Amino acid sequence: MTRPTDDLYIFAGSSNRPLAEAICRHLYVPLRPTRIERFSNDDLYIQLGASVRSKDVFIIQSLSVPVSDHLLELLMMVDIARSGGASSVNAVIPYYSYGRSDKKDEPRVCITARLVADLLKTAGADRAITMTLHSAQVHGFFRIPIDHLTAMSVFVQHFAHCDCANTVLVSPDHGYAKRAQQLADALGLGLAVGDKRRISDEKVSVASILGRDLDKVEHAIILDDEIATGGSIEEVHTVLRRIGVREFTIACTHGLFAGRATERIAALSGVREIIATDTIYMDDAKRARMPANFKTLSVAEIFAQAIACNYHGRSIGPLFEFWPQQDGRGL
Repeated sequence: MTRPTDDLYIFAGSSNRPLAEAICRHLYVPLRPTRIERFSNDDLYIQLGASVRSKDVFIIQSLSVPVSDHLLELLMMVDIARSGGASSVNAVIPYYSYGRSDKKDEPRVCITARLVADLLKTAGADRAITMTLHSAQVHGFFRIPIDHLTAMSVFVQHFAHCDCANTVLVSPDHGYAKRAQQLADALGLGLAVGDKRRISDEKVSVASILGRDLDKVEHAIILDDEIATGGSIEEVHTVLRRIGVREFTIACTHGLFAGRATERIAALSGVREIIATDTIYMDDAKRARMPANFKTLSVAEIFAQAIACNYHGRSIGPLFEFWPQQDGRGL
């Protein structure tokens, strides 16, 4: 018998309420109210608008701009639920921005991905749910269970209806190549990988693209985990144009489009479509600046399924990898 959802309480911070509302619609539960204000000295004031005693609480908050404010909101909401007697407290973080700070690559720097994971546990989170971490090793930084979801299924559904003749899927670097290969296999496409080197936060260099028969390719799907400044996409596009590719689709899970990213991508020639999911909220003003061929794919159903699986005590394995394993058993 399916467990009733009377004890499933979902709250949202201020980072991405539209996604939280969409998740709740899939689950047929209300989004519980949250009061978020600031005192005159700029301190945050947060109050959950319903008693959480003996409830299974899920708090939805992306770590998007302004990241520090949204992180503190999340930590405070987790602490409120824990001290309010919740049966379980689950931090649902569609975009975990500090996943990029996953190693000590310079002297005297913080491995912030691990620090934030520790803060969530200290605040009282029992579990975290996130999507497409920048680095898979960040999964291991958490000392609480974490469900690392993928958006690949929505990309498969989208590209299944597109003309992918003479198409190759391109990963800008080797770090994302394994996940890109899974989508390429699902679509029956070849994979090419860029030789990317990061020079600064906004500047990268792509010396070459490694792949078979690229001179015969007419269309490239450039796929990355996130688009921040657009530098990687611009560099990969330049190299592929030099090889002879003339049409492009640009796709990512997390569409930050920070700084000059929108202008950079709009200036690229031959772009059929630009795709991002709704892990990061885009207001009307920013959406109006996006090119006309920009499209958002929703991952609300994936998060709703993850929440339902946790609430009902079911396996969440199929949400990690939608594609069947080679032995045909799947997960």
